[in-house]
Amino acid sequence: MKITFVQTGGTIDKDYPRATGGWAFEIGEPAAHRIMNTLLPSFEYEVITICQKDSLEITDEDRELMFRLIRDHKGKKYIITHGTDTLIETAQFLGERLKKELVIITGAARPERFKDSDATFNLGCAVGAINNLKKGVYIAMNGVVKKHDKIERDLQTGMFY
Repeated sequence: MKITFVQTGGTIDKDYPRATGGWAFEIGEPAAHRIMNTLLPSFEYEVITICQKDSLEITDEDRELMFRLIRDHKGKKYIITHGTDTLIETAQFLGERLKKELVIITGAARPERFKDSDATFNLGCAVGAINNLKKGVYIAMNGVVKKHDKIERDLQTGMFY
């Protein structure tokens, strides 16, 4: 089995600023690299960066790039790391277009670099689920894995259900 991780940015990939006097987080190297290096997976994987944006900055052009990458790539299983604010919109966009691929989209409420981040849990949940799902676009967040058109988010708590 081989999994292709696709980085789009979002909180999961946020890092401390490289400049002195900086206060805003920057989107850095893919968190999937660091997480997979600590897990010592028994499968092959690759990480591809599509963009490094906050999810509020993700456009339909970015989503089209994701779609074309997955459609034209030789892989069969994809996990997209994405910001949580527009994660559902991206899942719906891809879910309407992809018919034979398996895609799971995940993210984090806190950057992977933080000690109390949910990034490793959410990515691990996506990796565990990808072997048990059939084609389609899914979201894995907060211990829940559901098809793109079946998941909801409580905007008060930020939790997906």
